[in-house]
Amino acid sequence: MFDSLSDRLTAVFRRFSGRGRLSKEDVEAGLREVRVALLEADVNFRVARAFVDRIRERAVGSEVLESLTPGQQIVTIVNDELVALLGGETRRIRYQPHPPTVVMLIGLQGSGKTTSAAKLALAVRREGHRPLLVATDLQRPAAVQQLEKLGRDNQVPVALPEGSADVPSVARRGVAEAARLNCDVVILDTAGRLQIDDALLEELRRIRQMVEVNETVLVVDAMTGQEAVNVGTAFEREVGIDGVLLTKLDGDARGGAALSMRETIGKPIMYCGTGEKVGDLEPFAPDRMASRILGMGDILTLAERARQHVDEKRAQEVMEKSMSGRLTMEDFLEQLRQLRTMGPVEGILGMLPGGRKLMQQAGSAMPTERDLSRMEAIVLSMTPQERRRPDIIKGSRRKRIAAGSGTNTVEVNKLLKGFDDMQNLMKALGGKPGKGMRGKAKMLRQLRGLDPSSLGLG
Repeated sequence: MFDSLSDRLTAVFRRFSGRGRLSKEDVEAGLREVRVALLEADVNFRVARAFVDRIRERAVGSEVLESLTPGQQIVTIVNDELVALLGGETRRIRYQPHPPTVVMLIGLQGSGKTTSAAKLALAVRREGHRPLLVATDLQRPAAVQQLEKLGRDNQVPVALPEGSADVPSVARRGVAEAARLNCDVVILDTAGRLQIDDALLEELRRIRQMVEVNETVLVVDAMTGQEAVNVGTAFEREVGIDGVLLTKLDGDARGGAALSMRETIGKPIMYCGTGEKVGDLEPFAPDRMASRILGMGDILTLAERARQHVDEKRAQEVMEKSMSGRLTMEDFLEQLRQLRTMGPVEGILGMLPGGRKLMQQAGSAMPTERDLSRMEAIVLSMTPQERRRPDIIKGSRRKRIAAGSGTNTVEVNKLLKGFDDMQNLMKALGGKPGKGMRGKAKMLRQLRGLDPSSLGLG
């Protein structure tokens, strides 16, 4: 996400870095490029103009022009203004002191409301609450069945319509059902239309008349850019919303919707969809998102993902085995699977400071999801004994593993060689202290000789 904008801003900052002094002309030239970068990212032109004006107001002062490190000062100012543009503070659901908290998801047809309802339910559950999904979309064919399946697959209860009940009655019964099931959060999945019309608005108003809605969250597709902003403006004017949930943000290389939404409609982005899986929903944190855009990573979100998906005790055991050179292919497979549950490799590396630059430098050597799938298939084609003792895998075994995994012996050899190199390196790093310079020299030679793509990752 935000790849295009991040690349353009990085190029602008590169012009400023290393300069002992900056003139007003230098700043103006850089700000023109920032403005063009925002417009190319499909940011609303009024938002782009106001954003650049605020940066200019701070950047042409003595704070920057007379600074010994003007480039760093510019980056700091842009970061501060980006955080403010994205909303300033993280805004999540405000849970009521007397449950249930009723959250109504609204939006146009095709924006991803039903899937987002299930994603939001899991996010709510991770925060220690008990969600109930209510199927109030009686317009779209199979919408009820879709929500029912999502709830069943993720162990979230779903309140279904009965008979020919109308939408407001379904919503009211859902709230009553929440009390019976001891659920403290109710998520209403409402119907959408291809465009905002009187029937849609009237249905939403009738739901509000029958149910006390605490949070009205607009679900919009981030990839629609300025159209998402137009939809948000219209819903805020006609219905009133409390916040926004952006879907498909991971597929939006420009980011115009995210950057324009707060300033144009005055409402915060609360959550963003970062993948197709039901667990791929993150609270929208403006400071972390600004850091990602400027290429400074997002270590906090990466740490949170790791806590959710990685068994800390098991990870420590694997680390100890690695340091002693006793890592098996079974351990490797387990770590590979845990890595994949955290999301695409590109997304994980993008959260590391300098991660995007590393990916650009690596180019085709960067692992893809297909690469990781091939690695997993190779390990799964090994016998239990071969996974525990990969040193016994010789010619005929390698041919059998290649055939069983749908790969070839070259890829099998590459994985085994990379695993062996990694074992030797980790053993050197974990060696006992006091072995003198020879041990350190050996470790450095192994570090220099380790091919980043030697694990079959490119």
